[in-house]
Amino acid sequence: MKNTLIFCGIVLTIYIIYRIYRYQTLDEGLDTLIKKGAVILDVRTEKEYETDHINGSINISLGTIRERYTELDRNKTYITVCSHGLRSVKVEHILKEKGFKHVHNGGAWSDLQKSLDLK
Repeated sequence: MKNTLIFCGIVLTIYIIYRIYRYQTLDEGLDTLIKKGAVILDVRTEKEYETDHINGSINISLGTIRERYTELDRNKTYITVCSHGLRSVKVEHILKEKGFKHVHNGGAWSDLQKSLDLK
């Protein structure tokens, strides 16, 4: 019984790590979406955004997205980014709950920036 619980705990831990990794990595084809006009939505705080960001991105923080989502066009495609990819996942889900159909998690803004620079 004890060994079964330990095994289940290990499997659960591996699954959680895998899910976090998936949320932090870039969706395939984001560069193509950007070329087609997708908007990069940086969901970090204003202070973080002012420090550095992807040129052309817009900034609406996770803390204000529930009030400010009305500033966004539901017909546009958005790619959410943040520091590590966790806040961007939350905003992706919030926007989808609000009826946005074309929202993708871009993960960490710096990773997306590097990806775009390589292309």
